[in-house]
Amino acid sequence: MLKTLLLFAATALAEIIGCYLPYLWLRQQAPVWLLLPAAASLALFAWLLTLHPTASGRVYAAYGGVYVCMALLWLWLADGVRPTSTDILGAALCLAGMAVIMAGARA
Repeated sequence: MLKTLLLFAATALAEIIGCYLPYLWLRQQAPVWLLLPAAASLALFAWLLTLHPTASGRVYAAYGGVYVCMALLWLWLADGVRPTSTDILGAALCLAGMAVIMAGARA
């Protein structure tokens, strides 16, 4: 289970970076060359999704919980915006949903 969670975290980080870099280019006037590592990061994201051993729909559903948590962590570390108590509650609910999905997949 820990291996799957770490794989989800790496997948989420690749997706967030792949989307954040074009955002910087489009909204913050960052250099256009940032699109190259963005594309590589999104390709890594797609490849990482293929490493999960269960059906893709279930992976996407469970991955969503980890993605929400990683996005809030990114908000805090990259954007300097501290998550609110409702952000943390929502993330906890997402992780609980992910746990239910993953536990059901093993049954």
